[in-house]
Amino acid sequence: MFKRPLHATVLERLQGPRRFMQVLAGPRQSGKTTLIRQVLEDVSTAWHYASADEPALKDRVWIEQQWEAARRHLHGPRPHPAAILVLDEIHKIPGWSETVKRLWDEDCARRLRLHVVLLGSSPLLMQTGLAESLAGRFEIIPVTHWSFGEMRAAFGWTPEQFIFYGGYPGSAPLIEEPERWARYIRDALVETTVSRDILLMQRVDKPALLRRLFELGCLCSGQVFSFTKMLDQLHEAGNTTTLAHYLDLLRGAGLLEGLRKYAGRQVRRRASSPKFQVHNNALVTAQGDLSFQDALAQPDHWGHLVESAVGAWLVNSARGTHIQVFYWSSRNMEVDFVLARGRHVVAIEVKSGRRRAALRGMDAFAEAFPVQRKLLVGADGIPIAEFLESPIQAWF
Repeated sequence: MFKRPLHATVLERLQGPRRFMQVLAGPRQSGKTTLIRQVLEDVSTAWHYASADEPALKDRVWIEQQWEAARRHLHGPRPHPAAILVLDEIHKIPGWSETVKRLWDEDCARRLRLHVVLLGSSPLLMQTGLAESLAGRFEIIPVTHWSFGEMRAAFGWTPEQFIFYGGYPGSAPLIEEPERWARYIRDALVETTVSRDILLMQRVDKPALLRRLFELGCLCSGQVFSFTKMLDQLHEAGNTTTLAHYLDLLRGAGLLEGLRKYAGRQVRRRASSPKFQVHNNALVTAQGDLSFQDALAQPDHWGHLVESAVGAWLVNSARGTHIQVFYWSSRNMEVDFVLARGRHVVAIEVKSGRRRAALRGMDAFAEAFPVQRKLLVGADGIPIAEFLESPIQAWF
C-alpha cells in the first residue's frame, strides 16, 4: 500500500518523546485518516481512535470519554509505558479546544505519556481553536492535496492526467468513467466541503453567493479579478468585504484562494486585486464540459489548465513553510507567480502554449524588485513534470 512521505514524519514524532500535540490539518479527501491509520498500524504503542464526524452529535463530554479510554492503556490491568489518542474531525465539537487544553495539562502534571493527535478537515477552524486555547502545546503538520509525484507513485499517472484530474486519490479509480468522476468531485467533495466544513461551521449570510463565487473562481482559475468585477460577474449588489471573507473561507477549506499581487510592501499587497487559484485542478475540470482528450486538443484551454496546476502545486507546497506565493502585473505585463521567502524572491513564468492578452513581464519585474532567480517552466524551460516533482525549497 502506498504511503505518503508524511507517514515517516508522523511516525517519528509519535515514537519520540511526548512534547506537543500533533495536529494534522488539511482539506477533505487529502488522506488524513488513511495516513494516521497507516501510522497506527506501524507503531508498537497502544492506541485509541475516535471520530467526531459521525451522524450523532458530539460534545465536550465525548472528548473526556475518549481521553479516558486512551488513558486506560496507561493504568489498566496491563499498563503500557505510552499510548496514543487520535481524535478525528475534532473541530466539529463546540468549545473543543478548552477541553483538550485541560485534559492535556492534566496529563502533563501527572507525567502521563499519552501522545495526542488531532485531525481536522477545516484548517481555518482548527487554527482558530488552537490559537484560542492551545498556544505552545501543539505542532501543525499540513496535509495538502496530493502532488503529481504521489499520484504517479500510487496510480501510475502521467503529467497530463495529473494536470486534468488533479490530486484527489479517492477519485483515481473513476477516471475511465468521466461523468461518474465529475459527479464524485462535485457531490462527494465540493458539496460536502461547502455544506459541512463552511456553511455548517461558519456564519454565512449569503450561501448562494459563496457557491457562485466558488464556481467563478474555478472557471477563472489563473485570472486576476477585482472584487468589484466579481460582483458584476456574479450579478450581486453586495459588499466587496463579504466577497473577501468568503474567499478566505474557501481558502481555509482547501478549495480556492485569491493570490495577492507582489508589491514588496504588505499594505499594497493587501489592496491588490486577487488572482483566482484553485488548490486542486479537479475543481476546474469537474465543472467543465470538456473530456480529457478534448482538453488536450485545445492548446489555449490546456494552457490554462497547465498554469492552474502549477499554481495549485505552489500553493500546496508552500503550506507549512515560510514561503509565500504571489503574482505580479503592471499595465499589460505579467509574471505568473512570485515566490517570496524573506528577502529572497523567485519569479516564475509558465510557458504553456496558450495565447496571452498580456506581455511577459519578467524583465519589468526584475527592474522593479531584486530577483534572485527567474524560472521558465514548460516549453524551452524546466519540464512541467520535473517542476511539479521538485520541492519548492529547491528554487531558492
